[in-house]
Amino acid sequence: MIVTIDGPAGAGKSSIARELARSLGFSFLDTGAMYRAITLGAIRKQIDFSDQASLILHAQASRIRWQNDQIFLDDDDVTREIRTPVVTDSIKYVANINQIRNALSQQQREIAARQDIVTEGRDQGTEVFPDAQCKLFLTASPAERAQRRHQQLAELGRPIPLEEIRATQDRRDAEDRERPQGALRPADDAVIVNSDGLNREQVVEMMLVTVRNKLDSQAKSASNNRSNA
Repeated sequence: MIVTIDGPAGAGKSSIARELARSLGFSFLDTGAMYRAITLGAIRKQIDFSDQASLILHAQASRIRWQNDQIFLDDDDVTREIRTPVVTDSIKYVANINQIRNALSQQQREIAARQDIVTEGRDQGTEVFPDAQCKLFLTASPAERAQRRHQQLAELGRPIPLEEIRATQDRRDAEDRERPQGALRPADDAVIVNSDGLNREQVVEMMLVTVRNKLDSQAKSASNNRSNA
């Protein structure tokens, strides 16, 4: 089974998707880490971010794989390095190129093939895995997401005024909704999960109920098909 979790930035998709996968015994696919890895590779190769043709060739030639909680770019463990501020600040130059999104979407499909997996991102249920058996859209109010980000940065020793975080978040939300490819929107058959006022454990539990109901329905359908064969 493929479980997709989409939603806006700051909704907590990565940590919740990871915990959901662990609870289900599924693999976990962090698509954001893939874009970070490609960005890191471009920085290492000193590719000018205005040179889209070179960025596309780099993304198409790169291979990404997971081993437990580690991510490898062309067999180099980049788990820690992709989380550095320089990568975070530069990822937009890579993620906005359609050909790169296409290349990474294909890699995501190859990774997910023939296994149970939870995958999270912005367009997993709408464009990458439109036939996924279970689609979730995790969201929270803009105020809640901004407050969470404010607290997270403060704990990391990088305090930023809440108003500045909210303005940046609102701008990104608008950009994500208006993208010609990979736009932020729930799939028509997605279950909407609003995490306002809920902790991570409560959100994961809500999602577990949805996924298990889908699994039960899938099992009953398979059993009926066998009986009718």
